[in-house]
Amino acid sequence: MLSRLDRSGDQLTFYVRALVWIPRTLRRYLKEVQRLLAEVAFGSGGLGVIGGTIGVMVAMTLFTGTVVGLQGYAALDQIGTSAFTGFISAYFNTREIAPLVAGLALSATVGAGFTAQLGAMRINEEVDALEAMGVRSMPYLVTTRIIAGVVAIIPLYAIGLLSSYLASRYITILFNGQSAGTYDHYFNLFLSPDDVLLSVLKVLIFSVLVILAHCYYGFHATGGPAGVGVAVGRSVRNAIVLISVTDFFLSLAIWGATTTVKVAG
Repeated sequence: MLSRLDRSGDQLTFYVRALVWIPRTLRRYLKEVQRLLAEVAFGSGGLGVIGGTIGVMVAMTLFTGTVVGLQGYAALDQIGTSAFTGFISAYFNTREIAPLVAGLALSATVGAGFTAQLGAMRINEEVDALEAMGVRSMPYLVTTRIIAGVVAIIPLYAIGLLSSYLASRYITILFNGQSAGTYDHYFNLFLSPDDVLLSVLKVLIFSVLVILAHCYYGFHATGGPAGVGVAVGRSVRNAIVLISVTDFFLSLAIWGATTTVKVAG
């Protein structure tokens, strides 16, 4: 019990230290941030072959958006309200599904890569070498990755959210035969700009937590190459739990438990 509390305290201290370094990192290591931005967006190695994080996020949001359109129409059609499928897309894709998918995509691609990179550097004593040369490892290796991830996730999420909207729309129109005018009317009626902005806020928080969790486990990896694999597995599990728990509390804090729906316009 005490060891778990000690580990949690160490992890929280790591998070705070990494965030405190942000202002100085922007001044000292801007070129490294720019390099990491390209890596986050387009990937490297095998990940780059499939379009990096962009490709993964578009693929995931397309299929989840398709499921929203199919199941939303089928459920509403049973009670004679299939015209409201546009509302289902505007409501659920924006508030819950797209942010969760974006967070998971970031963890599975960028986050796991960060853990492996930092873990390899740790076991090869490259982190210690940086410190010996007078380069602070925390801002150079961790804070730069946080900044790059937060900056990159905004356009990436915009692409993913648009993909989920388009997937829900076209599966409803082409597969279920609903008129485009009916779908667009209810979609635009219930798509609130406030919901979109709050959805972006959720994703930004997810991205910070995901990158912090992955960098922590990579930065403290031990046990050689096998230890790096263990660190990657632990970081992914930790990130998924963080995303799920944070999503619950953010949704409760932002929208509450009343399920109030705002009408745009």
